[in-house]
Amino acid sequence: MNKLELQKTANEVRKGIVTAVHGAGAGHPGGSLSAADIFTYLYFEEMNIDPKDPKKKDRDRFVLSKGHTAPGLYSALANRGYFPVEDLPTLRHLGSYLQGHPCMQETPGVDMSSGSLGQGISAAVGMALAAKLDGASYRTYTLLGDGEIEEGQVWEAAMFAGAKKLDNLVVIVDNNNLQIDGPIDKVNNPYPIDKKFEAFNFHVINIDGNDFDQIDAAFKEARETKGMPTAIIAKTVKGKGVSFMENNVGWHGKAPNDEEYAVAMADLNRIGEELGGAN
Repeated sequence: MNKLELQKTANEVRKGIVTAVHGAGAGHPGGSLSAADIFTYLYFEEMNIDPKDPKKKDRDRFVLSKGHTAPGLYSALANRGYFPVEDLPTLRHLGSYLQGHPCMQETPGVDMSSGSLGQGISAAVGMALAAKLDGASYRTYTLLGDGEIEEGQVWEAAMFAGAKKLDNLVVIVDNNNLQIDGPIDKVNNPYPIDKKFEAFNFHVINIDGNDFDQIDAAFKEARETKGMPTAIIAKTVKGKGVSFMENNVGWHGKAPNDEEYAVAMADLNRIGEELGGAN
């Protein structure tokens, strides 16, 4: 995909996020929207995957360590063809295969169940190590929240990944600077994030995580990096694309009502028109 196609697709992913959370009457739109460009790049450009064969042996693996942003993952998977986009509004409904956190037993394309913060990166490190031990070619990607990295388990996993030189692992931190209780530097300051990962023997790349040129360059650099895992610190805007949600911590874990949903979709439709219409 070229940059414009990725931008259009990411906008559709954002529409799916807002539609899913509105349909659920609950969920986490802010951090799903901030990471929508990352989700889009991974599933439409970067990863070796096949929606028709979600369990193919040599597929690249993705673990959503910040599992509460499942609406973002589900929307990317749906738009990529793993299941119908029309099912997104069933998010969190009784009997739906799209629950509040990813479930690998129920949802096509989900490689690891997640939700307990800090645990996803550990699972991803295990997958990367397994590939090394098996001589397999697949790569493993994991997306963390910047509030999530206040969990100690994250750094245990990072220490292990660096020590084992897992250059088939890419850790992405969605650095939107807001967690449920407020700005991350006011709650429990994890900065400087890049220096911490460097101390754990990671190759570190700092980018604007809502800029596809920078996203593209970062993942290409990660592929070329040998002998150490890569951490991409992606500076993003929480609630990106929806006017009243952007940089507003109140939209960390709240669903829009009908009126707010209409405004949000109007915002995203306008962005789509500016990009030249739908795909």
